[in-house]
Amino acid sequence: MSKTEAGSKATLASVATLAGVSISTVSKVINDREDVAPGTRRKVREALRQSGYRPPGQRQASTAPALPVLIDVAVDSVTTAYYAEVMEGILECAQTQGAEIILSMTGGARASVAERAGKMQASGRRGLLLVTSRWSPAEIREMKGRGIAVVVIDPINPPGRGVTSVGATNWAGGKAATEHLLGLGHTRVAFIGGPQSAECSQDREHGYVAALLERGIPVREDYILAGGFDPETGRRSLDRLLALDTPPQAIFAASDSIALGVLAEAHARGIPVPDDLSVVGFDGTYISEQTSPQLTTVAQPLRDMGCTAVRALLREMDGQRPDSARVELATQLLVRSSTAPAR
Repeated sequence: MSKTEAGSKATLASVATLAGVSISTVSKVINDREDVAPGTRRKVREALRQSGYRPPGQRQASTAPALPVLIDVAVDSVTTAYYAEVMEGILECAQTQGAEIILSMTGGARASVAERAGKMQASGRRGLLLVTSRWSPAEIREMKGRGIAVVVIDPINPPGRGVTSVGATNWAGGKAATEHLLGLGHTRVAFIGGPQSAECSQDREHGYVAALLERGIPVREDYILAGGFDPETGRRSLDRLLALDTPPQAIFAASDSIALGVLAEAHARGIPVPDDLSVVGFDGTYISEQTSPQLTTVAQPLRDMGCTAVRALLREMDGQRPDSARVELATQLLVRSSTAPAR
């Protein structure tokens, strides 16, 4: 048997047995993780060499060029900065892994799970990456039951047990954003979230609430609003907040797009930001640097999230079990000129 033939049959389990380590350790070495001892790393690499193992995107048949690994990526939109940066990470990582991306929209009417799974299987596509999708746990479960691997980035609906999802430290980011505003002396801080069912928005809201409670500031229900991750939600929500008897001094928006709407509505009303209203966004997309004033925001590693999801999906397509069903990457508060001390 040629080395190429052996490599096509080698699995992570066989490599792990040969090296005398766990499957997760082999996976860490393949993905250049640093938390593996040098001696163990050498043993795994030698086992990989002996077995001729190749990652899914790099395998070759003995008599013909390898067919590319095909991954379906389903998104709700391609028009926002969030999607643009996540897609950059997906495409860059897919290229390095020898995979090709097939992009589709999930908004509006869509094919049934059975129909989609059938089309994917007929064309040799065995992996589906959902980006902020509204797919239900039942739909994802059915897709996986038909042999399609599924990974979700920032799910709008909880994806269900046994489904790998990738996101950021939303709770910590929400808390950091709120603490920044409180540290500037603002005691009346409102929160404008995305869809109420979205886990990422819920976690950011919970971080907001935790920061208030730690300072002994009561949580006002009329200061917490929800909508979509879009500028219209920001405009509409600011309109509602300004109509209150005691309007907020500062706003934490659960996305940069929402914050963009807040800034636009404040400008239309002649409210100077940050003199009379401080605003913090969430995402750290390129639009946060293009607003006037520049937006203070909680940056997510969006490209890394896209790449992490691709790697997780390829591992699942290769029959590996994930180390964790939920992967969270660290956020970072970027302080710019849309926030200032309270008057």
